[in-house]
Amino acid sequence: MRDGFHYPPGMKFKFLTRSLRHRNFRLYFFGQLLSLNGTWMQSIAQAWLVYRLTDSSFMLGLVSFLNLAPVLVLGLAAGALADHYSRYRLLWMTQTLAMLQAFVLGALTLSGYVQVGHILVLATLLGIIHAFEIPARHALVAGLVDRVDLPNAIALNSSLFNLARFVGPALAGLLIAALGEGPLFILNGLSFLAVLVALAAMRPRPRMHVRPSGGSGGPWAALRFAWRQPPLRYALALVALVALVGTPYLVLMPVFARDVFGGDAQQLGLLVGASGFGALLGALRLAQRKMSTGLERVIAVSGLLAGLGLLLFSQASSFAFALASLPIIGFALTSLVAGTNTFLQLEVEDSLRGRLMSLFSVVFLGSAPLGNLLAGSVAQHIGVAHTVAACGAICLIGGAVLGYGLCRSAAAQRD
Repeated sequence: MRDGFHYPPGMKFKFLTRSLRHRNFRLYFFGQLLSLNGTWMQSIAQAWLVYRLTDSSFMLGLVSFLNLAPVLVLGLAAGALADHYSRYRLLWMTQTLAMLQAFVLGALTLSGYVQVGHILVLATLLGIIHAFEIPARHALVAGLVDRVDLPNAIALNSSLFNLARFVGPALAGLLIAALGEGPLFILNGLSFLAVLVALAAMRPRPRMHVRPSGGSGGPWAALRFAWRQPPLRYALALVALVALVGTPYLVLMPVFARDVFGGDAQQLGLLVGASGFGALLGALRLAQRKMSTGLERVIAVSGLLAGLGLLLFSQASSFAFALASLPIIGFALTSLVAGTNTFLQLEVEDSLRGRLMSLFSVVFLGSAPLGNLLAGSVAQHIGVAHTVAACGAICLIGGAVLGYGLCRSAAAQRD
């Protein structure tokens, strides 16, 4: 029994995957399924390469900062572009550029000439690409399904990312040990072909090719829209806090793998994969929800759970305990981020969707690089375990305050 209904056998699975009945979304889904595994393999290989070259947690934070900072700087303008230009074409162009970035990084690594400076420049370029790709991708998904299926489509889209986060790092650990980092960058470049083929095979609706209607108010329209609604303000503030102090644990994972647990790239892949497993469960849990009501409670509880998971992971004295605690963090962070994504998209009209999604990206991915850079610097002085513990405590306290405000304002708005 769920939400007051009894489901016949097999109905839960059909409900879980109901967005896949839309042909264009199916093409998008399976194209991304292949591509995102390549993306996560490149992420793990790049982190391992940087730490192997520098032995510096600060450099890990700096590379991650440069990879995400362009979203903070360019995100709102990119969202306005997604509301004034074809989201379909934007996604096509950004996927092509990301493919070329992976090939360049792979060629440099395989040639033996790669330096940290090369990685810093290429990470920045990829960040610029992501700044324009993210709002276009999120807004495009809403055009691939009917509105009634939008919450399920967003959750399934999140499950794609987190399935890759579970599988990709584990594969990366094995392949790095066997082949080195370079081939993984080439594999990631090839994986983008799956998305490009899927996009080419779509029969696009007119709004995927023509300029969306409306779109007045400029890049700041989404900020004004969100500010006038207290539940959206609290939800975005909670996402910003968690992005700032909750997500940097992933950047420090190479240090945990090698220096804390005495492992190598395989252990790194298993640690990130364990977090990805929990994240996948969180995304599937959201996809199974029949009702869109009550998302504010999911978001609030997830903020608290993320802080608790970080505190547990920071106290891990064994590799097994770390593997057991990381799924809690992944589950909580994905429930919070995907839940907020759905919460926002259900409140906005299509003419403002790209800009609201860019605001969401700025808040989430724009806050993360600041947290990554700060965590990398702090870990140099007090160690990674104490850094993660401090992040968990801040996340727990801030999550309690903002989560209470979110639930209270949402209840007041309903009344």
